[in-house]
Amino acid sequence: MHSNADKNTLPRHARNGRSCQVCGSTRISSLRPAGIVRHAVADLIEKETGQWDENGWICLDDLHRFQHQHVENVLKAEKGELSQLEQEVLDSLQQHETLSANPDVEFDAQLTLGQRLADRIADFGGSWTFLILFGVVILAWMMLNSFILTTRPFDPYPYILLNLLLSCLAAIQAPIIMMSQNRQEDRDRLRAIRDYQVNLKAELEIRHLHQKLDHLLSHQWERLVEIQEIQMELINEIRARR
Repeated sequence: MHSNADKNTLPRHARNGRSCQVCGSTRISSLRPAGIVRHAVADLIEKETGQWDENGWICLDDLHRFQHQHVENVLKAEKGELSQLEQEVLDSLQQHETLSANPDVEFDAQLTLGQRLADRIADFGGSWTFLILFGVVILAWMMLNSFILTTRPFDPYPYILLNLLLSCLAAIQAPIIMMSQNRQEDRDRLRAIRDYQVNLKAELEIRHLHQKLDHLLSHQWERLVEIQEIQMELINEIRARR
């Protein structure tokens, strides 16, 4: 048995007898009352460790670990096997990281030089600038071979060389536009994936908040009932004394 002097030399948390009932940690800054743990998480802890005391303490690391495991079990029960996307959402919940990001920046960072060049060509080919320049070049070509170089035109009417160049331009422009459209589909697919992850995390966070509020309200109701019982006992004692 410790003397009073020995007790005074012990750390504060040791004198208070506070320790995590899962790992035994006595770091007072990370300990939380077991009463704040939701019933579903408490049942999981009791199933894993074989013991649980609502009047005891639990450290934040174990609390977050079992909360993460509870959310993972709920997702598996609802969706079956978890995909990589859902696992990333669970990891971000456990690490308290921000999951939302700009998919355009993420997608553009992976583009090669050829893909960037194809996108620029496709953008230029679908603009009014290209149409105006295209019309000016064709009109100048026709005027040059029909009116200016009347004696020795390099492409006389019906402008066979011009038709060949236009055919080559269309043959080159079509696959470039298709490549750009395929990348746009990939960009939209990445946006849909990120939206799904953010929505799933928001749904889990909202569910977690609802469960926490229900748990706090139930504990508050129990406290109010206890206070009411104490008040009734005091009233009965006062009446008995009279």
